[in-house]
Amino acid sequence: MLPPVDTDEEWDAVVPDEAVVRPAAEDLCERLGLAGAPLTRYGEGSQPVYAVGERHVLKLFPGAAANDAVTEARVLGHVHGRLPVPTPQLHDSGAYVNGWRYVLMSRLPGRGLHLAWPGIPAADRERVVARAGEALAALHALDHAPLTDVIGPGDWREFTERQRADAVGRQRRHGLPEEWLEQIPDFLDGVPTPPAPRTALLHTEFMRQHLLVDPADGHRLTGLFDFEPAMIGDPAYDFVGVGLFVTRGEPGLLTRFTTAYGRGFEPRLLLAYTLLHVYGNLPWYLRELPAPTEPRLDALADTWFGH
Repeated sequence: MLPPVDTDEEWDAVVPDEAVVRPAAEDLCERLGLAGAPLTRYGEGSQPVYAVGERHVLKLFPGAAANDAVTEARVLGHVHGRLPVPTPQLHDSGAYVNGWRYVLMSRLPGRGLHLAWPGIPAADRERVVARAGEALAALHALDHAPLTDVIGPGDWREFTERQRADAVGRQRRHGLPEEWLEQIPDFLDGVPTPPAPRTALLHTEFMRQHLLVDPADGHRLTGLFDFEPAMIGDPAYDFVGVGLFVTRGEPGLLTRFTTAYGRGFEPRLLLAYTLLHVYGNLPWYLRELPAPTEPRLDALADTWFGH
């Protein structure tokens, strides 16, 4: 039986341990009528996620992330069949034991875009990026009212003010050097985020790692998944993931994406949202992406989000 997982220490001890988690996944599969189907745990992601045969995916959520399971299930049911790119079909979800929850969904075909990317020709890359832009535009155009009872943050201005209050401390804990840290307060003061933007359903981690393509069919997009961190807020917030993890600082690709999406956003606003993002980690991004010759946030905004 899975033990309770309510703290970071319990998470680190239990979630990676296949000797503990796999028997629970097998038990759930039996309960869900999938007994005997091969179970293959995915190596990526923070939650335990298993391919169940060729047609299903089982995702487990410890008690510390139980609300994410509710979010994922509701969003999957809301978006399925309504976007120009396939999303997993929700088959079942619910409580398990000791605060754990589960979501059973369909398995999408294709290869992770982050894995396929090095072998994709330039012309196909542009088509993939354009298709991704169309998919995000469609997601943002959906009526999100049916989800407001389970998806936050509720008050967007309150959320951004709360994130601003700890912006320096958050990046300091990630190890950002002082020469960057000292610029953050003035930079954020100079880039006011919209106090009451037109809100949309946000994926919040729209990145190559959550997109699938078919290498045998011109790298056609075959899937968008992982809706557990979904929020309702300013559409510009989703472009943090786009600029950092889809177009990765390539101005031509970002322009291709925003053209397909239907609009662009000011680079300084997108860097501000990078600093305010729930998962924003500037030191990591600086190691992974091109950086300006001088350590200035204005220059960094243009380098990552300029056209």
